[in-house]
Amino acid sequence: MNDQDIKGIFSLISGIMDENRNYLIELDQQNGDGDLGISMSVGFKAASEALQLSHETDLGQLIMTASRALNEAAPSTLGTILTLFLMGIARAVRGKIEMTISELADAMTDGITRISERAKSKPGEKTILDAIYPGTQALKLHAEEPFVDAFKAAYDAASEGSESTKAMRSVHGRAAYFTNKSIGVLDGGSVAGKLFFEGFYRYYSEV
Repeated sequence: MNDQDIKGIFSLISGIMDENRNYLIELDQQNGDGDLGISMSVGFKAASEALQLSHETDLGQLIMTASRALNEAAPSTLGTILTLFLMGIARAVRGKIEMTISELADAMTDGITRISERAKSKPGEKTILDAIYPGTQALKLHAEEPFVDAFKAAYDAASEGSESTKAMRSVHGRAAYFTNKSIGVLDGGSVAGKLFFEGFYRYYSEV
């Protein structure tokens, strides 16, 4: 995976977030303030555009560029969480012009750790972590397989993780005020996490 792959993946993620903009808004309106679809669409569009303008080949610097653009365009709660995630990935792969699936999975683990430390959250609390954590774990388990197969496994795991949030109570953010009312409702942040992995899978299934 090199700089051109990162640019292509983020371009796809941007399109996927835009395609799901209204769906994410509807999910967020159930227990949140309804801006999730807007922030994800605008945020990843800005990240993708920043990458397309960059001539950087250092993957760490490139992903850091995406994180900064996302943070500036989408200063929402989830925008900040995803910025932390991307910053963790960027710092882990700084200096590399190519990376393996295993290296990406390790970098994503660093990003998840960064979220957990800063946001004081963990999987099982009805957040984006319930999608990106199992997605990352699956990526580790399938790291030696062809890219398309590894990312299909990661996307499937992230999708299952997102679906599992229906049975959870919210403990963070505005949704936490609804406590029991949050049970049975799919967490919008976890869906965004699933869509993030979908971008990787679709990129490698199309190349």
